[in-house]
Amino acid sequence: MSLLTFIAAPDNNNQINNITGATWPIGISPPFRPKTRFEVINWEYFTEEHIYSCADSSPKCELRGADRADVSSVLETAVGRLNERYQPQLRFRKRRLLNGYRRFDPTRGMEYVLDLALEAFTQKGHSQVIAKRVSLLKPLSAVEIIPMPYVTEATRVQVILPVTAHDQDFVGNFLDMYVMNALDTHDNALLTFLFVYDPFDAQRVSQTDVFAGVKAMIGEVEKRYGDVKIPWISVKTEVPSQVKLMDIISKKHPVDTLFFLASVWTEVNADFLNRCRMNAISNWQVFFPIHFQEYSPALVYRDQQPSAASSFASESLRDGHFDRHVFEEACFYNADYMAARTKMAADILDNDELLESMDVYEIFVRYSGLHVFRAKYVHRECNPRFSEDIYHRCVLSNLEGLASRSHLAMALFEQEQANST
Repeated sequence: MSLLTFIAAPDNNNQINNITGATWPIGISPPFRPKTRFEVINWEYFTEEHIYSCADSSPKCELRGADRADVSSVLETAVGRLNERYQPQLRFRKRRLLNGYRRFDPTRGMEYVLDLALEAFTQKGHSQVIAKRVSLLKPLSAVEIIPMPYVTEATRVQVILPVTAHDQDFVGNFLDMYVMNALDTHDNALLTFLFVYDPFDAQRVSQTDVFAGVKAMIGEVEKRYGDVKIPWISVKTEVPSQVKLMDIISKKHPVDTLFFLASVWTEVNADFLNRCRMNAISNWQVFFPIHFQEYSPALVYRDQQPSAASSFASESLRDGHFDRHVFEEACFYNADYMAARTKMAADILDNDELLESMDVYEIFVRYSGLHVFRAKYVHRECNPRFSEDIYHRCVLSNLEGLASRSHLAMALFEQEQANST
């Protein structure tokens, strides 16, 4: 997208469109016309200090970084274009932004509508403060098709599932989904369990194995499917960091292995396995999907049960959210991971705790140079021994995963009613 090309709308823009049928600006695709209300592109309201459409769903947040630079550039361009058009008769100076609106139209680019308070100066030196509405467009330009390496949906996916003692109650659902969507369909995928023992459980494993139930479930699956083997690896550690676990797995597989690092809350299906194959490209790109997580049933449904139909309807999206704080699922090739870890080796010599303070996502971002493609209710156990950033993301994920604002408001309302009676 061009950062310099702005086109200001003429005053008689609507008249031009109505009379000639041409669209403004000339040569740019017409605005997207939604066919249903679900296709309507929302406008974002902003001022010079704040924007009222925030990534974390807050009603108001401070303009920062690229957004602040974008607004400043648009305001500067708007005043510059007005001066180009009306000089020498009039000269304008911005007093302040009264209202600002923007939206991204995928057929045109970024559209802006600005209400400006301007101080207008005449050639004789007289001045007056006026309000002026201008429309601008930052068009999509210089579109380039980026060549991508060839990938195929026939690649075998090696699913890796780390399991801690806190996770084992959820393994049954994961296995059921894997059997239905991978084994029954004969998908080209393999599953390996990674049992993570803490030192206390590891000492008692000969008397009481905390993962005995999970291993029994694996045995039942292997018995039902005679040609299927689901291996497991046992690891003892106090801090089950992703990097330490992947180091163990990486050494046990060929360099051309395509890993799908999953969690016990992942619902494996053929569609996602194909997305993993298509979006993870050896020596080019790694894939970290943003998964959809359900809200807490206790807050969303309260005394009601979710209908079976809602599980397949679009309205089911209201019962959860896309969790931006979770980086547990990932698709990448073993060779790419090994290369990133090799580059990281020098830093580890100076800081032994670095492995515990980083996850696989950070490894690829900081040490790989590859493209990092970042695209049900769970309460995670947040380990305070992880780095502050990883622990903070885990806590935020738990808090935001409780319920939507409307569900939380209803729960508070019902609680206040109960307390008042």
